[in-house]
Amino acid sequence: MGSILDTHIWVWWVHGDERLTSPQAAILRANETDVIVIIAISIWEIAKLVEYHRLELPSPLRAWFDEALSYPGMRLIELTPEIAIASTQLSGKFHRDPADQIIVATARFYDCPLVTSDARTLKYPYVKSVA
Repeated sequence: MGSILDTHIWVWWVHGDERLTSPQAAILRANETDVIVIIAISIWEIAKLVEYHRLELPSPLRAWFDEALSYPGMRLIELTPEIAIASTQLSGKFHRDPADQIIVATARFYDCPLVTSDARTLKYPYVKSVA
């Protein structure tokens, strides 16, 4: 399996946002021919951000998701019972955001790098991350 994208990285990538770092952009380009993993919780997280007016998309949610999930190499993975349980038993100290806990637990479960710019996640020593 390729790299797992944190929710904000997925949005930035789809929107061509300049906040993507050079290493993040390089990983995305390289994995377009392999696998770029989106976790189902990211769909919920984006929908909630739109609901709370913290994110504005250029199209309705369903249309945005259809397009964003059709990118080359894109693979959507479901939340499994094993990952849900693992997200509540992360090693060391990790913050309490449930979406981030699931994303980190998924990266650990599949032993994949997590592409993120989240400072709290980058400080977490028990997941491979790319800033």
